[in-house]
Amino acid sequence: MDRRKFMAGCLGGGLGLPLLAEAGGAQAQAGLSKIIFPFAAGAGGDTLCRLIAQEMAPVLQRTIVVENRTGGDGLIGIKAVKGANSDGSMVLVTTGPTMYLLPMVETTPSFDTAKDFMPVSLLARFEFAVVIGPAIDAADFKSFVAWLKAHPDKTSFGVPSNGTIPHFMGSKLEKDLGIPLTRVPYRGSAPILNDLIGGHLSFGIVTLADALPQHRAKGVKVIAVSSAERSPFAPEVPTLKESGIALVADAWYGMWLPAGSPPEFASKLGAAASAALAKAEVKEKLTAIGLIPVGSSPDELTKELAANTAFWQPIVKATGYKIEN
Repeated sequence: MDRRKFMAGCLGGGLGLPLLAEAGGAQAQAGLSKIIFPFAAGAGGDTLCRLIAQEMAPVLQRTIVVENRTGGDGLIGIKAVKGANSDGSMVLVTTGPTMYLLPMVETTPSFDTAKDFMPVSLLARFEFAVVIGPAIDAADFKSFVAWLKAHPDKTSFGVPSNGTIPHFMGSKLEKDLGIPLTRVPYRGSAPILNDLIGGHLSFGIVTLADALPQHRAKGVKVIAVSSAERSPFAPEVPTLKESGIALVADAWYGMWLPAGSPPEFASKLGAAASAALAKAEVKEKLTAIGLIPVGSSPDELTKELAANTAFWQPIVKATGYKIEN
C-alpha cells in the first residue's frame, strides 16, 4: 500500500515564564510558541489546538502559534517534534491512533512513541459511528445485520481512508458477524455521507461528529456508536456493545513533548492543559463540534496509549495490512 493512500481517517496558573526557564532556559521561553498539529486547519483537532493556544497566551504573555504541518499521514508533523530540541520549543498535538497505528502498519516504523516522545496529556475524546443511508430498510443495528445477510451483493462500506480505526473496525465487524464485507476507502467522511444519501453505499464508519448533522437532518441514520457508553451527542443511539459486538473504539487527541524533556515540565504542562479544558467556555466550544474534553496526567496518557496498542495490535496484525515506507 502506497503511503499516500494511508491517512489517519487531533494553561493554567501554575505554568509561567519561570517554569519555562526551568525547562531549558531562553530557548524554552521562546519554544512554547509553537503547537504542531499534523493535519489540516479547520477540523476538530485544529480547533482544539487553537482553543488551548488561546488559553496559554495570557499566562505566557505571548502569542501561541498553531502550525499545521500536514503530509505523510501525520508523519511530517510527528517527525518535526521528534527531532526538535527538548526545551519546550515544539509541542505535538495529534490523534492517539496516529501514535499507535502508524508504528503497527509501517514496514519499518518511523518512530517509537515510548522512546521518542514525552507524554503530557490526553486532551479530548471523539467517537465513531456506523451509519446507513435512507435506502436501507433497517431500524437498528440488529435489523441492519439481517439486511446485510439478505443482500450479500450489497455489503460495501465506506471508511475515511485505509489504515484507520474505521478500517480496522470494519475488519472486526466482518469477523464477528461472519459476513464478507467490501471496504471502500474514501478521502474523508463527507463523500461517504454523500454516497449514503445517494444510495450508492450500504453503510459507512465515520466519526460521530461528522455524521451528526445529517443524522439530525434525517439524511442518514446512525445505528451504533463505538464508545463504551452511549454518546452524550446522540443518547438515543445504542453502542456496538449493546448491539452484541464486543468492540469499543473511541479515539482521542493527545499532547506530547520530544523525548528528554524534563518530566516535571511535562507534568505541569499536562495539569495546566487539564485546567484549560475544564473551563466552561472551552467545554462548550469543544462539545459543539463533537469533542469530549478530558485533560489527564502524563501517566494516564501513557496508560491509555498502552491499552489502545494492546487492543488493536492483534486486530491489525490479523488483517496483514502494511504500508511501505
